[in-house]
Amino acid sequence: MHDHMMPSSPSTPTRIRRRRTQDVIFPELSKLNGGHLLMDDQNKYRTMWIRTYSSLWMLISIIIILYLGHLYICAMVVVIQIIMTSELFNLLRRTDEDKCLPGFRQLNWYFFFTGMLFVYGRILSQQLVNTASIDEFSYKLVSKVIKYQMVFCYFLYIAGLVWFILTLKKKTYKYQFGQYAWTHMVLFVVFTQSSFTVANIFEGIFWFLLPASLIATNDVAAYFFGFFFGKTPLIKLSPKKTWEGFIGGSIATMITAFLFANVLGRFPWLTCPRKDLSTGWLQCDPGPLFKPEYYSIAGLTRWFPLKEISILPVQWHALCLGLFASIIAPFGGFFASGFKRAFKIKDFGYYIPGHGGFTDRMDCQMVMAIFVYIYYQSFVPQDYSIDMILDQIVRNLSFEDQKTLHHRLGQIFRQRQMTNY
Repeated sequence: MHDHMMPSSPSTPTRIRRRRTQDVIFPELSKLNGGHLLMDDQNKYRTMWIRTYSSLWMLISIIIILYLGHLYICAMVVVIQIIMTSELFNLLRRTDEDKCLPGFRQLNWYFFFTGMLFVYGRILSQQLVNTASIDEFSYKLVSKVIKYQMVFCYFLYIAGLVWFILTLKKKTYKYQFGQYAWTHMVLFVVFTQSSFTVANIFEGIFWFLLPASLIATNDVAAYFFGFFFGKTPLIKLSPKKTWEGFIGGSIATMITAFLFANVLGRFPWLTCPRKDLSTGWLQCDPGPLFKPEYYSIAGLTRWFPLKEISILPVQWHALCLGLFASIIAPFGGFFASGFKRAFKIKDFGYYIPGHGGFTDRMDCQMVMAIFVYIYYQSFVPQDYSIDMILDQIVRNLSFEDQKTLHHRLGQIFRQRQMTNY
């Protein structure tokens, strides 16, 4: 019996020692975990306040630029495009290869400004003609430049292509062709899409301000809903995005779209299209989209003191913009998140504290800008003025063609008069 009992006696204190060790370790681990959680919360709130201050700074700057008018807003867009392009060009830069290729960085910017000349020349052609119409010589000169602008830009591009081929060096072929492809990707995906913002501005600041506000509203609302209620991950590309933030941001964006469109639609300065490149204040008769329609709510007088409400027709269009801004446009941000993961970077730049670079803020705006342009051209009734049509006739038809048009219009009018009688 004693021989069987001997091995068990030293095992008893060994078990006690393990329990004591565990009792000592677990409280330390809990303290460490608590410390990490506290640090995470502090960093979380610190980041939120930095983002809030930066957002307020951007909001004040944009309000001042909006007050200055169309041309200043377009200038702001161009500056942002240049900064975004710089951020993206720098992603694939290699200092060693660039030192061996003097002037190669300038080639990227050459293609950028050639693209800018082409795109903005097409978008602003009508405004340029209207601005130069006060002087016959200027009018003819600008008309000729616009007529041959595409040819001019094409040969500028060909000159850039020849420049690129002449700079090719044996040991840097792969790097140079990679930069060439990257430059064209930046021009196509970033610059061309965001350039439609300028086209929207000249149709009326309303068509720039409302979509941009909806993107910002969705971004802020999704951030705060996710911050306070987020538990369910939305997409692996962006781990901080949650379903709660996505749904809450979408609801807030739709409500904002409907209400904010009613407010913005009351100001002619925001709704009037700019037909030239002047900087004066605009006054115009509101189009059908901005004339209020009244709906009776007599059946709801028990809850509301009003008997009728006024709704602008543009508010129904605003709901479509809000739907796109809340559901589709965020995928521009997801695309950017995947892009940053591919290059193993946190942000595209550092210009905006708490937000990163301008590309980090404009990823959804680019997707929204081209959608607004297509939507406006496809579904919003266009107001073609007689002066605009006459200008196209004078600018594009020869004198003989103008006489033929005048003769055929006379025939059409006489036929209609005979039909009426």
